[in-house]
Amino acid sequence: MKLAAILRTTALVTAVALIPATTATMAQVDGRAGPQFAKLFATYQRIKANYVEPVDDDKLIRGAIDGMLASLDPHSAYLDGSSLQRLETMIDGNYSGLGLSVVLDEGAVKVISPFRGSPAEKAGVKAGDYITHLDGKLIYGGDLDDAVAQMRGPAGTSIKLTIYRVGRDEPLEVSVTRGVIELEPVSHSLEAGNIGVITVNEFSADVGSDVLTAWKEIRKEAAGRVNGLVLDLRSNPGGSLDEAVALSDLFLEKGRIVSQRGRARGETLLYDAETVFRGDMAEGLPLIVLIDAGSASASEIVAGALQDHRRALIMGERSFGKGSVQTLLPLGRDAALKLTTARYYTPSGHSVQEGGIKPDISVPQLSDPDLAKRSKYVLRESDLKGHLVNELDLEDEALETDKQVDPRFKLTAEELEKQGIKDFQLHYALDTLRRTAPSAVALRD
Repeated sequence: MKLAAILRTTALVTAVALIPATTATMAQVDGRAGPQFAKLFATYQRIKANYVEPVDDDKLIRGAIDGMLASLDPHSAYLDGSSLQRLETMIDGNYSGLGLSVVLDEGAVKVISPFRGSPAEKAGVKAGDYITHLDGKLIYGGDLDDAVAQMRGPAGTSIKLTIYRVGRDEPLEVSVTRGVIELEPVSHSLEAGNIGVITVNEFSADVGSDVLTAWKEIRKEAAGRVNGLVLDLRSNPGGSLDEAVALSDLFLEKGRIVSQRGRARGETLLYDAETVFRGDMAEGLPLIVLIDAGSASASEIVAGALQDHRRALIMGERSFGKGSVQTLLPLGRDAALKLTTARYYTPSGHSVQEGGIKPDISVPQLSDPDLAKRSKYVLRESDLKGHLVNELDLEDEALETDKQVDPRFKLTAEELEKQGIKDFQLHYALDTLRRTAPSAVALRD
């Protein structure tokens, strides 16, 4: 795979803005940094001359690069070989494997979320799980790329995962059969009461158009009598910035959608409504947007825009809190830096970094039997080592108000299962639209 092929793709906000940099945009080395470079070179020389075993130059240079980037934030990284292939896979959304979104957390491979309908989800892997062994081999303290490479493989082959799950005394061993992961970016359904549901799993190419097509199908199935719409962005880690803008534009007739602000010239950009789609495709219709801790970046852009413009009621759990943008800076033909270069802001000027998008109505996923145990260890941007700090210096207490017990939500997972409710958050959103007057839900100016 060549870097040029990636650079031809659209900007990503997972958040990864793929914008090739020119020589003019590269920061010049401060002359005062000379002594520091001397220390770096001296360290290299001492290692080469005195380490107990011979050390390859590539290993030392790669280690120095990784160390520099790791000191910045969790999302800046050096990409080559398999890591560039992973980026291509993320863009294409088609590979053979388990269907997991993972992150390295203090040396452990932690599951952010399994993709919906993936082999991992069907096997019972859950968000928040820690994968400690693959086929009995310890992967703790290893490289994330190596772990991902081991989990991928030909469709039909199996791999055994050893999982530590918070609240369980013993590790779990789960056998997962790899499959072809073809992520379905958009799906839809028409529920009782003529309430439409559009689920966006990732912001890949043409998501805005796909959502518009889904809306037309819903209207056709409902014979034009749609009474409400749920836009489900839960466990959506992001994707194309352009598609986040396009999706927001489907519901907005005027105003700012998102702004991006950075230090370098050209990194400050403004995105407004009516630039992709004309009008509000569901004008006058009550809209609820579902989010959770796995809703990041592009998902937060959409939720923030619709919330600030009072076009939708945001429901669920506080989002991930990923408010930075990365730029891909080429280093030759087959390598690149993925460097954090900007922050993005909602129309009201709110940065989602750390704090995320706070729902208008916090609704816990009561249908999850492990909710109480896993909610204590949910992973968000603010939990990542070295994350960027919000300019407002948010207090931890302000970020945890969504964990307060709401007297409306007392049913247990067992009680909900007896009622046939498998997804309480979606059930609550649908029920809200069925029993609430449109003017009270749409929240339009």
